[in-house]
Amino acid sequence: MSLRLGLPIAAGILLADQASKWWILDVARLPEVGSIPVLQAGPFALDLTMVWNRGVTFGLLSGNGSWHHLALALLAAAIAAFLLRWMARAENRLTAAALGAVVGGAIGNVIDRVRFGAVVDFVDASAWDWHWYVFNIADAAIVCGVIALVADALFRPKPGLKEGT
Repeated sequence: MSLRLGLPIAAGILLADQASKWWILDVARLPEVGSIPVLQAGPFALDLTMVWNRGVTFGLLSGNGSWHHLALALLAAAIAAFLLRWMARAENRLTAAALGAVVGGAIGNVIDRVRFGAVVDFVDASAWDWHWYVFNIADAAIVCGVIALVADALFRPKPGLKEGT
């Protein structure tokens, strides 16, 4: 039952991620353009800004060696396999859906590492001239999935416990 929910979510995230990256690279040609302003609302801004992320979250573990992107891709693929196994045994729908989001995002970024040697990041959100890291749909799905997993772990009622104890 868990895979029936999680796998379509993973596939949807993967398709949306790869379609958005195709559009960024081949239609908008962001590597050539560099940046495209999308929204300006007072101190808030949203731009499309091309970044080739050779590391992991926030650019950690960045490197340029030919082995480096393959090692990160293998690590991410191993994590995705572990998460798929977890998804198959998920205890509830929220866990299955959250794991689907994380798996879809992880696979999307693995595809980038294998194809390009780096992850295609392009969403640049800022407020009061402070920029968050530049990210993509896969990254957003991973973050939202992890937040849902943490919330579920923290707030799901524990079996056998009475309220107020």
